[in-house]
Amino acid sequence: MSERPTHVLIKELSQVLVQLSERVVTNFLGALHTIKHQDAQGAYQIRMVENEIDLAEVTLEERCLAFLATQQPVASDLRSIVTIIKINDDLEHISDLALRIIDRIPEISPEMVESFEFENIGIYAGEMVKKSIEAFATKDSTLARGVIGMDETIDAIHQKVHKRITTLLKCPDSDVDQLIAALSISRYIERMADHAARISSEVIFLVTGDIMLHTECSYE
Repeated sequence: MSERPTHVLIKELSQVLVQLSERVVTNFLGALHTIKHQDAQGAYQIRMVENEIDLAEVTLEERCLAFLATQQPVASDLRSIVTIIKINDDLEHISDLALRIIDRIPEISPEMVESFEFENIGIYAGEMVKKSIEAFATKDSTLARGVIGMDETIDAIHQKVHKRITTLLKCPDSDVDQLIAALSISRYIERMADHAARISSEVIFLVTGDIMLHTECSYE
């Protein structure tokens, strides 16, 4: 039995979302690599890609809204298109975080970035996003729940960074600006993980209809 046109379009929009997520994660990790190496040209490329991602996100949202207006989906079709819109919004926020990271380049040294292992932590958070999108693509609620569990690891790491920086700030010769920048970068990575957990919650709702409440416990 062939797919109904609405299913075909939802599948197409889903594929666009998956491809967009890959670009978002790559750009975020690229931003961490750029700040670690103080790469001005790399920062420029991050901004250019971010502009392209913004346009793609707007286009996807417009297509979803047009689908809602013209097809008037119900039941699972409606839940699918609403989930795509929500995940697209989460990806937009993650994408914006890449710009915040490279904005910190003048404020922090490569040595400081390396000492906190931000790139490795970012890779872990990036895996969370990838797994949450995989859960969406395969409608795997078990995988989605696993991603939510992974968020606890990032929260614990961020708390350790916060405590370490708080201790270092008490030293008379501490570089306050660098430490504050480091805390901000840790916060951005934690926010990425939060969005991955939120995407997973949306996947669980898509698959099961259960509403998962994701509590954000993070340091400003």
